[in-house]
Amino acid sequence: MNNIYGEWLKAQREAAGLTQQELATAAVMTRSHIAHIEAGRRTPSKEDARRLDRALNTGDVLSSFLPDDDTAVAGYFEAALQLEQQATMIREFALSFVPGILQTERYARAVLSTSFPPVGETECDRLVVTRLERAKILENPVTPVVWALLDEAVLRRRIGGPDVMAEQINHLIRLAEAKRIQLHLLPFTLGMHPLMSNMLTLMWFEDQPPVVYGEGLYMGKIHDSPSVVQELQHRYDSALGNALPLKESLDLLRATARDYEQHG
Repeated sequence: MNNIYGEWLKAQREAAGLTQQELATAAVMTRSHIAHIEAGRRTPSKEDARRLDRALNTGDVLSSFLPDDDTAVAGYFEAALQLEQQATMIREFALSFVPGILQTERYARAVLSTSFPPVGETECDRLVVTRLERAKILENPVTPVVWALLDEAVLRRRIGGPDVMAEQINHLIRLAEAKRIQLHLLPFTLGMHPLMSNMLTLMWFEDQPPVVYGEGLYMGKIHDSPSVVQELQHRYDSALGNALPLKESLDLLRATARDYEQHG
């Protein structure tokens, strides 16, 4: 979003002599939420903006001049997108294709262009841009910590052709070799495992409890119940314990990339 909004909020907060935590307490929000809005990483909801106006005595300025959000995502993913941008740790599990924040441009376009009902080229461009914008969280060398647990089917399901697959797999290899992500594969030889029924994103935060986002066909749900989150974390840990170690995972990724390159 245009950061004029966030900068104005910061100026009003400082003029009122408030720290981010003090404003968060007055507006019934978290400090990290305030920080993300001020930095331009998040657009507040209308209710957030109304509470900020009341806390800062700014009338209805913050609620009246909310910036337009041009982000193109499915409606059921909107809340998860906001959480993804705030997370300090993200653990992904993917069963069918590479998680969004790890996708290359051509791979993302191949995934999005085969959606049903079909989307036009302009809308596909918007979706691709949004997906690549999400991936920019990896430009920070430290936060969030990202773990990617991938079923071997993610490598074997050819999306976009051999050259697109080779490029995508090599991208994963570079991220893992640079220690930007921790990557493990669940090989076909493992058979059944505790995560086969879903894709999951587990997220931890600086100042709020962890949540889990699960997604299926045209549906997605954020789980914040402590018991459900704990059960899904246990499932993830159980599957991770049976995954290939990093070195063996990278060896399989390299071999698969070479195979795509040779047959491209």
